[in-house]
Amino acid sequence: MKRTTRFRRLVEAPEILVLPGIQDALTARIAEAAGFGAITCGGYAATAALLGAPDTSQLGMMELADHYARITDAVDLPLFVDGDTGFGNTTNVARTIRAYERAGVAGLFIEDQVFPKRCGHMAGKAVVPPEEFAAKLKAALDARQDPDLVIMARTDALAVNGIDDAIDRGRLYREIGADMVFVEAPRDVEQMRRICREIDAPGMANNIEGGLTPVLTPAELQEIGYAVSVHPVATTYAITHAVTRLMRALAADGTTAAVRDAMVDFDTFNRFIGLPDQRAGEQRYADFARDVTAGK
Repeated sequence: MKRTTRFRRLVEAPEILVLPGIQDALTARIAEAAGFGAITCGGYAATAALLGAPDTSQLGMMELADHYARITDAVDLPLFVDGDTGFGNTTNVARTIRAYERAGVAGLFIEDQVFPKRCGHMAGKAVVPPEEFAAKLKAALDARQDPDLVIMARTDALAVNGIDDAIDRGRLYREIGADMVFVEAPRDVEQMRRICREIDAPGMANNIEGGLTPVLTPAELQEIGYAVSVHPVATTYAITHAVTRLMRALAADGTTAAVRDAMVDFDTFNRFIGLPDQRAGEQRYADFARDVTAGK
């Protein structure tokens, strides 16, 4: 089954879909080994991994598409990704959809922030007029070749114009044809309930540790009405914490002995990353070449 179809079915299933955020191919493989059915990689995590920089529209569209293609090559999981503001006007949005489809993603969102955008939980955001984003959303929907590709419309209007405008935008975006609608950064459970109640579309809860929105359990979010729960930056935060501990220990002691309990070793990592299977495959080809050249 296509990854797009699998992802669409997971979104539309009665039970809430929990998506772990990954930041690269290695963390995607870790999520796959943990048993998740799908993953997500947003611009925040990708920018941290690729540039060591904040999520402020510093990565270009093709940089993200290339990054996502490497992830989809590494794992078989459906990958849900960040289309930012669409990287320009309706023509640019259409090109973004085509590039992301070639990268093998299962779904993506585009948002109504003014470019250059900011992380949805940062201050100082601005949004474009709804008619401008409506044109970009329609261009995205028209550009997709695979009808199962999930396209989510995101609005950041709550922080700028208030919840009424955010809900009005969400309804408009659903009417245009968005498969999902995401109202970013509600401040409390009552706002979350109102969003799910008043926008007739699968919604997404964005769990940012230390962010503006309450971080709730999947059961709580499903009861509120959400279809998808994401933890898009937890992996990045965990890596930052773990590597900071490692580097401080190494700088202080000249050895990793103090943090070996938080590390895998050489053989464990090689097994995890697939080295034995790679070597076995190479040996099969060597055996084939030996046999065929020997006339067997």
